[in-house]
Amino acid sequence: MGQHIPDRQVVDFYNHVRRVPREKWPQPPEERKPLEQPEQAQAPRCPPSIWYELGSLGLKIAVISLVFVATFTFLYGFHRNTAPDMYPMVRTGDLVLFYRLDRDYAVGDLLLLDFQGERQVRRVVAGAGDMVDIEDGGLMVNGAMQQEPEIFQQTWRYESGVSFPLTVGADQVFVLGDAREGAVDSRVYGPIDVEDTLGAVITILRRRNF
Repeated sequence: MGQHIPDRQVVDFYNHVRRVPREKWPQPPEERKPLEQPEQAQAPRCPPSIWYELGSLGLKIAVISLVFVATFTFLYGFHRNTAPDMYPMVRTGDLVLFYRLDRDYAVGDLLLLDFQGERQVRRVVAGAGDMVDIEDGGLMVNGAMQQEPEIFQQTWRYESGVSFPLTVGADQVFVLGDAREGAVDSRVYGPIDVEDTLGAVITILRRRNF
């Protein structure tokens, strides 16, 4: 068989390609990216119904009411004073707000207690370990006559009350009413246990006789 002689044009093209740098060689066509699909328009949201709004409002009111009840059941409390035993500091008709968890009383504090089913607001005049006596119409604590500028009546013993002098026991306080003539207080029932009190008075809301 005879030898195959390459075509002249093929030889020329081959020689031309050999002289062209590799970076200038024709590149394959880039792959076409698929066309991005247009975002579908979101359907408009329907406003919540009136029943949904009413239910949400009712739930909020229920939560607020529950928090209010829990607060004034376990933390704070109100008492409407109906006796004149704390005049003039606490008057008849005043609304007393007290804090149930505060029972670390100091002399001069007002507290709320329950005596024979009746709530009383009283003032702490002596604490644990103090010796209390009443002489010549005045209050004596640890042998010293007490100066009480906001008390306008003398302090007397009661014939049917406790015996003086007495020493206040541990975890006890001795309380008196500011209206000393006739007030039912520790002169009748003696020192009271701190754990039996209802809490410390933190504010007084005057409803009349401003």
